[in-house]
Amino acid sequence: MAGIVDLEQLLANLAPKRLGGEWVFCSLSASQLDAFPDLVDTAIASFREDEGLSLLLPLERAESANLRYDGVFVGITLSVHSSLQAVGLTAAVAERLAAAGISANVIAAAFHDHVFVPFDKADLALQLLRKI
Repeated sequence: MAGIVDLEQLLANLAPKRLGGEWVFCSLSASQLDAFPDLVDTAIASFREDEGLSLLLPLERAESANLRYDGVFVGITLSVHSSLQAVGLTAAVAERLAAAGISANVIAAAFHDHVFVPFDKADLALQLLRKI
């Protein structure tokens, strides 16, 4: 099934839902990965950058490995089946959240977009996205 491309249709059908848990972004060096080989399996997202492997990990797992992170986040899944070819969805969501002073860390996956917002602003972010 192909994802939706039309921006108006995407926004009308966002159906945002809060993911369980608290999440943190961590960057790991090769030596840290060697010390904690299970971290990659624990992550719900990863991206290789010049500085190291960025992982999106459960807060408790990052803390148990004594990893550094900058902020605790809540994930919100946009349940609409968005196409990776769609134009404007990320901008519309980020703009709505930015107007309320909420940072939006967006991860696009094959079927849905996922927005990670600061823990203390998660309820407001969810309310704003439901009103789009």
